Amino acid sequence: MARGDLTDAQWALLEPLLSKAAKVGRPPIWPQRQLIDGIRFRVRTGVPWRDTPVEYGPWGRIYDLFRRWQRDGTWHRVLTRLQSQADAKRGITWDLSVDSTACRAHQHATEARKQGDLQKEPPGGVPAEATVLVAAVNEWL
Repeated sequence: MARGDLTDAQWALLEPLLSKAAKVGRPPIWPQRQLIDGIRFRVRTGVPWRDTPVEYGPWGRIYDLFRRWQRDGTWHRVLTRLQSQADAKRGITWDLSVDSTACRAHQHATEARKQGDLQKEPPGGVPAEATVLVAAVNEWL
């Protein structure tokens, strides 16, 4: 177990929040906990996906899990459940901070397509929203 990996207590909190899909066929080669540790390592350090250490599994499998959970809303669901559990234990102080900062960019700086409805995924690599969700889950675990 590496320095930033999930402890047994953290995994015990997180595991019930993950969906249990009954799949037929071969059992998975890489344990889900190991792949999640790989995702957490990548988000924590900011390395490219290909540079994720091999002890977490193949980088493609780690990225696959991250993107699949991002698309089907698993990260958002886990974050919401962790927040509600922490709020029930009075572990969150809900302070409000309002910032009026605005940043303007040229229309070509947005990487948007001319026909946006034809775009299947958000432009760029990993959307910031998913990275923020994983970072928040890391913080509460």
